Amino acid sequence: MPDERPSAEGPATFREVFAQREFRVVFTAGALSWVGDYVAKAAVTLLVYQQTRSVALSAAAFAVSYLPWLLGGPLLAALAERHPYRRVMVACDVIRMALMLLIAVPNLPVPALLVLIFAATLANPPSQAAKSALMPQILAGDRLVVGLSLNASIGQAAQVVGYLLGAAVASINPTVALLFNAATFGLSALLVRVGVRNRPATMTIAHRSHLLRETAQGFQIVFGTPVLRAIAVLVFSALLFSIIPEGLAAAWANKGSHGGMDAGTAQAVIMVANPVGYVLGGLLVSRLFGPTRRLSLMRPLAVFSPLVLVPALFDPPPLVVALLAALCGFAVAGMMPMANGLFVQALPDGFRARAFGVMATGVQVIQGFAVLVTGLLAERFSIPVVVGVWSAAGVVLMTIVALRWPDKQTVDDAIARAAAANADPSPGRGATVADGTPAGADLRPADGHRRHAVT
Repeated sequence: MPDERPSAEGPATFREVFAQREFRVVFTAGALSWVGDYVAKAAVTLLVYQQTRSVALSAAAFAVSYLPWLLGGPLLAALAERHPYRRVMVACDVIRMALMLLIAVPNLPVPALLVLIFAATLANPPSQAAKSALMPQILAGDRLVVGLSLNASIGQAAQVVGYLLGAAVASINPTVALLFNAATFGLSALLVRVGVRNRPATMTIAHRSHLLRETAQGFQIVFGTPVLRAIAVLVFSALLFSIIPEGLAAAWANKGSHGGMDAGTAQAVIMVANPVGYVLGGLLVSRLFGPTRRLSLMRPLAVFSPLVLVPALFDPPPLVVALLAALCGFAVAGMMPMANGLFVQALPDGFRARAFGVMATGVQVIQGFAVLVTGLLAERFSIPVVVGVWSAAGVVLMTIVALRWPDKQTVDDAIARAAAANADPSPGRGATVADGTPAGADLRPADGHRRHAVT
């Protein structure tokens, strides 16, 4: 079958991206899985609360889905590097479908329910890592940037739709919502199996080492390569501030002025504002600006994302808070696809899944840390003051990050090195770890112990 990847040259349009059959399949399968996942989260949370009348257990049922990323996200993502990406995605979908069918069994004890949810979410890191690593094999150049933007936008839209649909269906029958999620995973697996071309694993058996060592190399390539490290710091710093309105929405709506709204409506308006802004930003910036302009906008948007939240200091009503949160989401979405595109271009093929595991885990940890710290500060100070001062500190941090961004020559050199490594026809040999050592090479010194590449 011929390679359907388009040329890397020129600005891309949505039509050109969707013209790629494999992208359409992956995009549709991902949308189905995301909607089903958020429906299930709403359903499981309600199901546990109905059975126990415990807010703590209900919250635990929601939070347990994030544990795999925090406990072993990079390790689980490293597994995806060892196998063909299509096979990993299909297997993970089938596993999650089966476990969701078990979760839907009536009258399961709550401990068993939590264990099954945790088991199902263990498939998330390798599945998402495989999908992320597959995208550059389907799209090239600016089409990849636009494709990443579309994927991110549909993920945010799925969150809004999934939560609303899940809450509505679960209030009638949580089991139906869980069966719906199982069906989305089954359909996703079928679409990927039929519609995505099979490609060999980027890491052959001959080039495997120890899984922990392979995972460590993922950290080394991200934080040991100056350009990748700069992108990681930019992304993590942006998310350190953009999550705050959503994370504090419940307390903010109940403690502040409602502007004529009841607390529940105020909370909902604030929580959905950031995802809505993210969807609009991802679509509009990708559509209205070409690659060169998007690259020039990336650092200003990074500074603008916390800056727009500083007016929270004045304790505005919920609709204004929502507008600020939406603008913040818009700015983050405007810079993120370009950052992701640069990250992919500067990354050797053999490290894509592992690097995704590092980045995705960092995102989870950073966002959780930000909400936890600001929540603790809000116990002592008013929420508007906490959000405003936290965001002002974010402006300082993002300005420093923007000023320390690598120059064009450094970025171009990193992309050229990755392209040269990827041109090596031997799987696993072209990729290099942070110190330039070929991935899969024997790193043992004379004493027989392997060393780690550290920069």
